[in-house]
Amino acid sequence: DGGMIVYTSTQNPTEVQKLVAEVLGVPMNKVVIDMRRMGGGFGGKETQASMPACMCAVIAHLTGRPTKMRLPRMEDMTMTGKRHPFYVEYDVGFDDDGLLQGIQIDLAGNCGYSPDLSGSIVDRAMFHSDNAYYLGDATIHGHRCKTNTASNTAYRGFGGPQGMVAIEEIMDAVARELGKDPLEVRKRNYYGKTERNVTPYYQTVEHNMLEEMTAELEASSEYAKRREEIRAFNASSPILKKGLSLTPVKFGISFTASFLNQAGALVHVYTDGSIHLNHGGTEMGQGLNIKVAQVVAEVFQVDIERIQITATNTDKVPNTSPTAASSGADLNGKAAQNAAQTIKQRLVEFAARHYNVTEEDVQFKNGQVRIRDRFVAFEELIQQAYFGQVSLSATGFYRTPKIYYDRDQARGRPFYYFAYGAACSEVIVDTLTGEYRMLRSDILHDVGASLNPAIDIGQVEGGFVQGMGWLTMEELVWNDKGKLMTSGPASYKVPAVADMPLDLRVKLVENRKNPEDTVFHSKAVGEPPFMLGISVWCAIKDAVASLADYKVQPKIDAPATPERVLWGVEQMRKLKQQAAPIVEPVVETAH
Repeated sequence: DGGMIVYTSTQNPTEVQKLVAEVLGVPMNKVVIDMRRMGGGFGGKETQASMPACMCAVIAHLTGRPTKMRLPRMEDMTMTGKRHPFYVEYDVGFDDDGLLQGIQIDLAGNCGYSPDLSGSIVDRAMFHSDNAYYLGDATIHGHRCKTNTASNTAYRGFGGPQGMVAIEEIMDAVARELGKDPLEVRKRNYYGKTERNVTPYYQTVEHNMLEEMTAELEASSEYAKRREEIRAFNASSPILKKGLSLTPVKFGISFTASFLNQAGALVHVYTDGSIHLNHGGTEMGQGLNIKVAQVVAEVFQVDIERIQITATNTDKVPNTSPTAASSGADLNGKAAQNAAQTIKQRLVEFAARHYNVTEEDVQFKNGQVRIRDRFVAFEELIQQAYFGQVSLSATGFYRTPKIYYDRDQARGRPFYYFAYGAACSEVIVDTLTGEYRMLRSDILHDVGASLNPAIDIGQVEGGFVQGMGWLTMEELVWNDKGKLMTSGPASYKVPAVADMPLDLRVKLVENRKNPEDTVFHSKAVGEPPFMLGISVWCAIKDAVASLADYKVQPKIDAPATPERVLWGVEQMRKLKQQAAPIVEPVVETAH
């Protein structure tokens, strides 16, 4: 019928549908996108999966034959966008206790040759340039810089990590200037519970858990004791130096483009009691489908084995938002819950009529339905409802409440809630080579009432290691002709098992529901853990700072490759030599 079906690895089926329709010159109803799962997304497939999809569609349209395209790794890495590199300048004012009084931050994002998602990415960098801290009188400028590289795009954290790295560098620099422990300066500047709790964009920070989370992690990681032991070790070790850092995370959950905070779902219950579920989110290995299936199973009080989730498909759930901004489970879980509750309510009303009881007498539990004094199997009630001509299919919809933002005045509530985390990392650095090893990392992370603790711990571990890799080894290099030299796994280093901390301890905050009305009071877990990796970058610089008695913050840009660490070591040694007192030779004379 002049239509096109596209199988694509994308986080954003609706955008691929729209763009394929545009290049073919047909309406969107002629194009179906089918997306079973990705082998990983991390944000990079939010927009840039469209290129091969559109090229395939054009060739299939012209030839009338099925077309498949898979780019070689080198070409893929050369042509697709990367995480936005940022250049940051700041001026900061603080008192003798390290309390910030005022700050100006300029964030310049390298967008590449076209905007892609750069507007929203720089916005989020600005929103997160406070991280966990009350900045005082703050001015934050965001700059979108057009350059001649491939167009940069979304990646896990979506600008948030770049903003947070800046303020964590500032906290360390303030501590070095005052001769204080960086953690002391950080805690002093935390947002308060009742005052000093308004962000630079005028959103009140509510239900802030960082003070108690930091105290818990400080105790469980034995931060104070290890800090003293590390100082003693560094004083007696001329070559190997240890570093320690505890850094917080406060990450806003919601799309910064408010209209994207919506989702749909479709639920069918078949006459044998099996359930078909489809939603607008995409599975990229983050466990989204399991979580959404759990939500529906919980509503009907049935085993998850009854539920079949099918591929994300634009002719089942239309106008989907991308699976991004950590909101996959929040949005799609709520939409699926809404659809399931619609069917469940129809079943309750039918059972009340059929058995001549009140609706309060009908309860779903353990795969059965209790109707006053009798128990009916779930599938039996479904068959009865079908013969009673009750609709067993429903669409669900959800839109995030409370969100608004006035861009002209730069004020509002862009985030529904905040997710919190803290990480304490210890490293050892070889000052002759700049090489380092991760010794230990302790992580405490807030996921509200977890939908699935096993998945959430996996996301925290993976996010932390990915953030650590971004800040320590994932270096992009172009030659003088503008060719990307790091275009494959041989030259672009990602974390492997040997790069993991020798001792990794991950814990979720327990018994703390999300105060907001999210799906079963859970919190998002996709992006926030990525920023826990900042603790590793800060720990490396802490080790290097010991060469100058912790009085100067070393200049080590991210990624802190061994080469850059060695430059930081040389900088500290030169400063140490310059600061050393000149000793006059003692000349003995006879009188």
